Amino acid sequence: MLRWIEEFWPELIGAVAVVIAIVLTTSVVLNKRNERAAVGWVGVIWLNPFIGAIIYLLFGINRIKRRAIDLRPDRNLRQAPPSAMRSGREALESSLWPVHRHLVSTAALVDKVVEMPLTSGNVITPLEDGDTAYPDMINAIDAAERSVALCTYIFNRDNVGLLFAAALDRAVKRGLEVRVLVDGFGSYYSVPPIVSELRRRGVTVERFLHSFVPWRMPYLNLRSHQKILVVDGRIGFTGGMNIRKEHYLAFKPRFPVRDLQFRVEGPVVAQMMRVFADDWRFTTEESLEGEIWFPENPECGSVLARGIYDGPDESSEKLRWVILGALSEARRKIQIVTPYFLPDEALMTGLRLAALRGVEIDVVLPQKNNLGFVAWAAMANLDQVMSAGIKVWMSAPPFDHSKVMVVDGAWTLLGSTNWDPRSLRLNFEFDLECYSADLAAEIEVLIGKKIAISRRLSLQEWEDRPFVTKVRDGIARLFSPYL
Repeated sequence: MLRWIEEFWPELIGAVAVVIAIVLTTSVVLNKRNERAAVGWVGVIWLNPFIGAIIYLLFGINRIKRRAIDLRPDRNLRQAPPSAMRSGREALESSLWPVHRHLVSTAALVDKVVEMPLTSGNVITPLEDGDTAYPDMINAIDAAERSVALCTYIFNRDNVGLLFAAALDRAVKRGLEVRVLVDGFGSYYSVPPIVSELRRRGVTVERFLHSFVPWRMPYLNLRSHQKILVVDGRIGFTGGMNIRKEHYLAFKPRFPVRDLQFRVEGPVVAQMMRVFADDWRFTTEESLEGEIWFPENPECGSVLARGIYDGPDESSEKLRWVILGALSEARRKIQIVTPYFLPDEALMTGLRLAALRGVEIDVVLPQKNNLGFVAWAAMANLDQVMSAGIKVWMSAPPFDHSKVMVVDGAWTLLGSTNWDPRSLRLNFEFDLECYSADLAAEIEVLIGKKIAISRRLSLQEWEDRPFVTKVRDGIARLFSPYL
């Protein structure tokens, strides 16, 4: 037997490699919906025997969905009954001005894509930069009487992080229920991480998808990018702002970052809390239920809103569908502010079609990006939007991390999602879809302020880039699906 193996070991290894490649190719064909991704993985598996198989097993299989189903068997309880969806649309029809009635179709589409229904009677207040948002958030924690739930991607152990840690410490000492969830990767943006400091203070904190053991990390790219703070189940904060000193401009950080956060009150806060509770259970298997986390939330304003939770454990790319639906329904004006602009072919087509229909479109991007490679990839594609008549504005420093989209002066999408494949396919994200002419007008004023200090990028300027720069940007564009 040993002699036979010694004589035929090359053929035996080759046969094993072929069997493994066939098995994994079958997995790719059955599970990868994106044709380009499928072809790419098949190439990796067959052209790199054994090594390609290991790479696919580590990074190509989405283990999150299976684990999410195991830990969240009641997840479908978030699915809104048809009656709730109908009542939400009826409230929308009665609240929109005639010029905005076409947006009811957008709401009908989103009803079919996401679980949560539109809720009426909300108040949503924009907060500019950490200078405004952080004191409001800390004051809310200090005024809490029962519970605090905080989820964030980055929670640095710096001047700002310690301010929040102290507020959470005070809440624990008052006898409140406090839960903090920090992304397992984002927690290492500062060393040492804030987690040990919070635990020292008695704060219950966990890290989302965190492990020092490589094979227990389900997927390096699958991060919780959400920013949610819920106090007493009644007051919420969400948006794009992490907890770090760079957002607090008054502290004069070395690398200042501008951003938008939003204070939320009304029935939609319960949806924010439900998302946090699901992710907390996913991470710790502890259920957060009852009046302490989910009190009655009476109507207190005029904004119709719903939470949109998306992640790689979902069967469809919800936020991508929502954006496509809004683009298709737009009639007059679209404004987009995002730090990272890498729309896929479908989103790019939606933008161009809207512009060719006569919709006025502004896209505001940072002139100086914190991720140079991503900025290069984005630049390589900007001719496609500018050639359709879309205005591209490069906002002056400091780097602007804001994420917001307004359509026809009445529909707003705000939250943690960027216009890039990582947000729309790989990360766990949370956004609010809002219907309100007043809120949209308020955000349009903020966007107008950004445009006022921006310069418009012209197609001629894009074409006049040096040859070496064009090559650099083109190479970066090849990596767009992974950025």
